[in-house]
Amino acid sequence: MSRPIVAHVVRSLATGGLENGVVNLVNATAERFQHVVVCMTTAGSFRARLAPGIDVVCLDKQPGREIQTLVRLARLLRRLRPAIVHSRNWPTIDAVIAARLAGVRVVLHGEHGREAADPNGRDARRNRARRALRPLITTFVAVSEDLRRWLIDDVRIPARKVVTIHNGVDLARFSGRERAAARAGLGLEPDTVAIGTVGRLDPVKDQARLVHAFAALAPRRPEVALVIAGDGPCRLTLERMVADLELQDRVRLLGDRRDIPAILAALDVFVLPSIAEGISNTILEAMATGLPVVATAVGGNPELVKPGISGMLVPVSDPIALAAAIENYVDDGHLRDLHGKGGRQRATERFSLGRMADAYTHLYGALA
Repeated sequence: MSRPIVAHVVRSLATGGLENGVVNLVNATAERFQHVVVCMTTAGSFRARLAPGIDVVCLDKQPGREIQTLVRLARLLRRLRPAIVHSRNWPTIDAVIAARLAGVRVVLHGEHGREAADPNGRDARRNRARRALRPLITTFVAVSEDLRRWLIDDVRIPARKVVTIHNGVDLARFSGRERAAARAGLGLEPDTVAIGTVGRLDPVKDQARLVHAFAALAPRRPEVALVIAGDGPCRLTLERMVADLELQDRVRLLGDRRDIPAILAALDVFVLPSIAEGISNTILEAMATGLPVVATAVGGNPELVKPGISGMLVPVSDPIALAAAIENYVDDGHLRDLHGKGGRQRATERFSLGRMADAYTHLYGALA
């Protein structure tokens, strides 16, 4: 029996949490479905992570050419004849219209998170558009309960049309093995307490707040180092900030990396200072690695991080509270170990890649 075709429409496959989730899902369910990834702009670095045989089509969308791109997408979908089209986030909302023009019977739209300009999802124009398109959308997929509540309460999507599927993490890939080699690769001394974060250097991730928190901590904690892995529009700002604070010897800005499991294995504490989140893949990866997590209490973060069990939650945009939470772990190696093990257990029991793949397989199978 031929596999149903699922067309995933994304802005691109550049490095990012949404893109990471799509790649993980496609690879994990490739035996059950024939996946095609349609990039509205260009492919990006995560294309290389897709399993062999997964087709990628790029539309090279240009600013101001929305109608032309919509028509091209509709023609592409008419040719592919997918059983399901699954678009994600606002940049691909036009795919809903294109799918219906192409005669696709099942159209899913996923909400994975928000941007710094609208961290609470209050943009009236966009929410009106989501409401207007709801008759064309078979099911909305939220990656957190926070996003599900927002779709129902704020956007006013009927509850029956919204499902929650949390992201999952590859527990074997993120296991914290080979810690000594990973630390040596970053030039970390055995007695250094490494605080770190991983993610796109974007205003919504607010790594600048983490640098300020570290600057408050650094003078009285000479054993602490800060590691930031990722690239993006805020990189130059962060580099200048580190230089102005004279922290060049204490802060490692690694840029875009392909060895994230090794980066996490080298850390002692993971920190995510975002001002908005859907469901964080990097928190899940840190939990699977066995790291305690300090995160802002926004979006889906409280669904992952349980205070006293796997980490600590702090108010958004509060570097003093962030520094205090980090210092608790710097002071107490036993607490780091305890909460790290608690995070690994939560990831194993509730947020495995297999559990996520099963949920999407059930949803796609029922609809297709």
